[in-house]
Amino acid sequence: MKKTILILILQYFIIAQPSLDIAIGPYIQNVTDHSAVVCWSTLKSNSFTIEKSGKIRTIPQYENHEMILSSLKSNTEYSYDIGGKGIPEEMGTFITFPSEIEPFQFAVLGDSRSRHDVHSKHVNRIIEKTPLFVLNTGDMIEDGLNIHHWRTFFDVNKNLMRSIPYFPTLGNHEKDSPYYYGFFNLPNNERYYSFSVGDALFISLDLEGIQYQTPDYLNKENLDYFWNNHELHYFEEQKKWLEHTLNLHDDAGYIFVFFHQPLISVKKSRVEESKMRRKFWGDIFERHGVQVVFSGHDHHYHHALSGGTHYITTAGAGAGLYDIDALQPETVKAIKTEHFIFADVKKNSAILNVIDINGDQIDTISIDKRK
Repeated sequence: MKKTILILILQYFIIAQPSLDIAIGPYIQNVTDHSAVVCWSTLKSNSFTIEKSGKIRTIPQYENHEMILSSLKSNTEYSYDIGGKGIPEEMGTFITFPSEIEPFQFAVLGDSRSRHDVHSKHVNRIIEKTPLFVLNTGDMIEDGLNIHHWRTFFDVNKNLMRSIPYFPTLGNHEKDSPYYYGFFNLPNNERYYSFSVGDALFISLDLEGIQYQTPDYLNKENLDYFWNNHELHYFEEQKKWLEHTLNLHDDAGYIFVFFHQPLISVKKSRVEESKMRRKFWGDIFERHGVQVVFSGHDHHYHHALSGGTHYITTAGAGAGLYDIDALQPETVKAIKTEHFIFADVKKNSAILNVIDINGDQIDTISIDKRK
């Protein structure tokens, strides 16, 4: 692997100005085999709200910065320094994706929104394994509209995201927040997108939709109709995009799809809604030979198999665990435990290693290359 030193010098960081101190980052986003984006945020100002009780809440206002790096060499390690002063906190490294078909590793976790001690343990184990990138199946934070929750998320992931690109998907707790789109630089429209590594295709979908509150004027008899139809056009357009993307990449050796709410649930109170989602998306994944569909939302580990597609719920990165009380005909294995997944993609097969909070391997799934 080649190594290249890349120094990003921004003039206003050379001049000491406390109001421009780095508050979040730097971190790596949207890496390809020829480009990458370095992101960071500076504290712009503080706003305050005063509650009726007299309690004063501070709300920091951040300014987000991005440096787009292009014309990079594939499979090459780069070092960067956004301040140009050699300060470790302002420096990082990253590796561009390979342009050829060769082995690589990636990690998957989800629902990291609470119990930050659990989340931190997973993050530290992932750092030790040095994957090429990380996927998050959503609900990264408790409240997407609360800037303090985002600050905590980036504090926990600081050492990981400094060098390893992070590809999230929208969960219900993100609340379609402007912070999400401000902090992350993602392909396509950032709501749903795809990227490739060698002959592997990765697709992120948005099963949450555009955040919208129920109008107060709705009659009770019209409420269900409203919620079943107000975003139907959005999801139908997304489904068309998915079909088109899968057709374009029919020669991919591997296809991994990830989104938040599962299509097969083993949590009794969510079985019916998961069936409704599965009915809408139909057989699109199995028909196109998608090997793996990752999701979150149900806080446990669940592996189901249907039509040759592995449906894996991985939502044990920090949120309180859920009981497993409704095993389905497609269920292969279900465990109520904190965990993440480390995937080893080889030229002719891939191995998904499910690792619990103690570092023990609790499941292994073998994936054959698409023919």
